[in-house]
Amino acid sequence: MTLDLDRPVSHRTLSTETLLVLGLSLGQSAVYALVSIVAKLTADGPLSAQTAALNTSRSARPYLDLTYQLLGIAFALLPVLLAIHLLARNPGDPARTLGLDARRPGQDLARGAGLAALIGLPGLALFWAAAQLGVNATLVPAALPDIWWAAPVLILAAVQNAVLEEVIVVGYLVTRLRQLQWRLGAVVATSALLRGSYHLYQGFGAFVGNAVMGVIFSLYYLRTRRVMPLVVAHTLLDVVAFIGYTVLPKEWFDWL
Repeated sequence: MTLDLDRPVSHRTLSTETLLVLGLSLGQSAVYALVSIVAKLTADGPLSAQTAALNTSRSARPYLDLTYQLLGIAFALLPVLLAIHLLARNPGDPARTLGLDARRPGQDLARGAGLAALIGLPGLALFWAAAQLGVNATLVPAALPDIWWAAPVLILAAVQNAVLEEVIVVGYLVTRLRQLQWRLGAVVATSALLRGSYHLYQGFGAFVGNAVMGVIFSLYYLRTRRVMPLVVAHTLLDVVAFIGYTVLPKEWFDWL
């Protein structure tokens, strides 16, 4: 008996695959973020008096902490490799399908920087407004000790966040939903709401801001079929946030 390896993948199989990939990555993060915001809202004190800390220390022993940080970054990228592997069932190179390649480095860098400016400047205003309204927790973008490896690890964390989110929530998810013949509006809304949902642990302002970012990024991807500029933009935004919080005076960030 021979197996028909060329048989088209059914919609049911694609739907199950998509749910599994999300369940192993940012869909799981969305569930934890929902539990986190419920916990904050039901705790003593207002949401604005609570803290959402990113990039925290994992051990009091510096080199063990560094080991944990690097392992966390590496294992967080496994769902990206899984998604690319699964997309390899489609005709053509999956990296080219996603636009996750180095064919246009100058253009990708320029467009990524433009997207970062487009998202970053209004995003700061939104975070300020959310802080004034008390609908965000106090955000601590970086809480690593003052040690030589902190800045490189924060940069690696920014790259990891960007690759994970843009490949899974934009490139992979949009591609699969279009293959499942979802309408364009539903595809954009799903990608954007998922992006907003796994930021809920920071508060409702973060949810809205990231959902808007999700709309812009998914529309950009649908137009260009290139995820690399989105990775560049996201990396720049996170590097500025993480490193800026580390090196600039803390009183500059009281509004967060």
